Amino acid sequence: MSDQLLQPEEPAKFATPFEWIGGEARVRALVDRFYDLMDLEPAYRELRAAHGNTLDSAREKLFWFLCGWLGGPDHYVSRFGHPRLRMRHMPFAIGIVERDQWLACMDQAMGETGVDAELRERLRKSFFQTADWMRNSPG
Repeated sequence: MSDQLLQPEEPAKFATPFEWIGGEARVRALVDRFYDLMDLEPAYRELRAAHGNTLDSAREKLFWFLCGWLGGPDHYVSRFGHPRLRMRHMPFAIGIVERDQWLACMDQAMGETGVDAELRERLRKSFFQTADWMRNSPG
């Protein structure tokens, strides 16, 4: 029997992913980098095109949503009620290309803003499940 099995589990360092990522300032940095990359990188062209002329509203809504989704303040819910993600995204064609570009852009933003490697991996998995569920177009 390994010694590790005899050790009690180490208590969690952070109560929530929101705390783990570093609170509102770090969520803001992540969201800002995500949208900056979407606006700058040709690899995210289709994703950027789906957002219309300005990213300001989307930037704020993702920040508010992620704060609550990560276990912090429910800014989005207090403003708009239940997120109803799939319903709210129905007007936009979301296929495999858009899903994959969203995921790649968010992963790049997480890397560039220094999201902890373990948290980044957990978020990647959660983001994939949500992004795949949001698809409403075959492309």
